[in-house]
Amino acid sequence: MIDERLLEVAANSLASALAAQEGGARRVELCTALEAGGLTPSPAQIALARERLRIPLYVLIRPRAGDFLYSDLECEVMSRDIEACAALGCDGVVLGVLDADAGVDMARCRALIAAAGRMGVTFHRAFDVSRDQRQALEDVIALGCERVLTSGAQATALDGAARIRALIAQADGRLIVMPGAGIDARNIAALATATGATELHASAKRQWPSGMRRQHPWMPEFQDGEWRSDAGQVRDMVAALAADEAGPAR
Repeated sequence: MIDERLLEVAANSLASALAAQEGGARRVELCTALEAGGLTPSPAQIALARERLRIPLYVLIRPRAGDFLYSDLECEVMSRDIEACAALGCDGVVLGVLDADAGVDMARCRALIAAAGRMGVTFHRAFDVSRDQRQALEDVIALGCERVLTSGAQATALDGAARIRALIAQADGRLIVMPGAGIDARNIAALATATGATELHASAKRQWPSGMRRQHPWMPEFQDGEWRSDAGQVRDMVAALAADEAGPAR
């Protein structure tokens, strides 16, 4: 029997978070700047999301784009952000720090996890650029993280499905290995079956048309409509997972 599957949505705004909830997502990872791989949202967005969501809320803790080698100052910023999330009543945080040799930075991660207190902790896709995923998984487990987000070190989770399945086998129930990257309603059920994953992660985003009536020809980058999660896409993914769990009609 397949365990009930869960869809987490990477929501890049309050509107995206509410759309995720409307579509049937079971958890939100709130962030901003998905085009840069995701950054920490503002305190106001976090507070409003916590007030208006009925489902668990995790917040991405990432102070800048680029690599995952962070200075002491950046780690202090992340620690303060984590403390703010705890004070606002968030359910968890999503973090990850590597050392210069692309191993998990155990000391810095332990300090950030200590700041999280009772909140849950997901290790993010810094895991996918670690030098040795098998060792990194053991390190993440040793840190006490409840899950790790991964594409199997490939561009998409579908490309990395075999690696993800191997990581799930290695974890052996000690933490949740959650596939993410390139997941949509067309492939989510097949990916869940191929990997054995019970939690999956997607942004379900589309570009909304701009409401601006005046267009400026020399600055088009400031005139596109926003990208945000779409409740319909979330609903389609949830339905695809449910149909796959139910199996063929009798």
